[in-house]
Amino acid sequence: MHCGRLKGLHGCVRRASARGAASPVLRGAASPVIAVHGGAWNLPDHLRKASLEGVEAAAETAWTRGGSAVDMVEAAVRSLEADPAFDAGRGSVLTSAGTVELDAVIMNGDLRTGAVAAAGPTLHPVTVARLVMERSEHCLLVGAGADAFAREHGVAAADLGDLVTEEARAEWEEMRAYRRATTTLFNARTLGHDTVGAVAMDAGGNLAAATSTGGITFKRPGRVGDSPIVGAGVLADDELGAISTTGHGESILRYTLASERRALKSSLEPRRRREPCSRTIRVLASPRRRHDPSLDAGRVVAAFARASSPGDAMAAELGRMLDRLGGRGGGVSLDRHGRPGVAFSTDRMPWALRDASGRRAGIDRPPAAE
Repeated sequence: MHCGRLKGLHGCVRRASARGAASPVLRGAASPVIAVHGGAWNLPDHLRKASLEGVEAAAETAWTRGGSAVDMVEAAVRSLEADPAFDAGRGSVLTSAGTVELDAVIMNGDLRTGAVAAAGPTLHPVTVARLVMERSEHCLLVGAGADAFAREHGVAAADLGDLVTEEARAEWEEMRAYRRATTTLFNARTLGHDTVGAVAMDAGGNLAAATSTGGITFKRPGRVGDSPIVGAGVLADDELGAISTTGHGESILRYTLASERRALKSSLEPRRRREPCSRTIRVLASPRRRHDPSLDAGRVVAAFARASSPGDAMAAELGRMLDRLGGRGGGVSLDRHGRPGVAFSTDRMPWALRDASGRRAGIDRPPAAE
């Protein structure tokens, strides 16, 4: 079912909350769940249907694939990378030099992680990121080093024409007139695309998250945003939760620079009631709650224990980031019990959820949040 309106999601919240809020996660006795997003941005009407269908297909692919949480998020993101409706893998966009640079990250709930940044054309950069996690002693490889590593492990390079659509080429031509593509695309215009990602809990109660992006149209070569950075574009911790973020990368990166300090500060400050930002959409989240006033985008999962739901915690983080930096974004998340959360402060963000209770999906800003 398509849950595009906040009101229609309240039943989803009750089912998710009842499953895990009252007791700690029992490893080996969990109910699997997968949540995916196709990027938070001002998505135009002509991409609405394809984007919604794409995230639904990715969630179903991951659910059918099963296996570990890492298997599930990789399967979901590979599905999105293969779909030209999204800016990742096939559907990537061009830099100002007319090249493609890809970023991806995958993280296991035991804190193992692998990532690539500014990598050359390849259909599935998330798979290269998993190889970095599982077959190297490193966490992040960039540029030519990431490309060489991929070739060493049998991942073929892709032709530029196989990844970049005609629409992306036309978009590149239009963006030549703009000097600040990263801000323009997310906060004002309908051009451009954004990150895709997924979070999952497997039957063993283990968490994982993954994020992948094909960049921002007309970005400077070598520019890397939040997507491949642990604590910014992704985080998975079996003791806390998992999140994959999307949005204005520079804002997300800046907002996480002092994250650990802010987390310590919040633990020492008394709590007070604060209304969530009206410009941020909360999905799969309870209405009002009491929460900590010190908000941190990169460590949003750390706020899960203090929040009534993951969506509530993430919405508060996004609202604070918008207030302080003017950057918009979104994401999908799970707390350590497998309760899902979806939130975004852009006009649209395609998302889908699959668990034992069924399918849920949405894309539009709920009118009640205006």
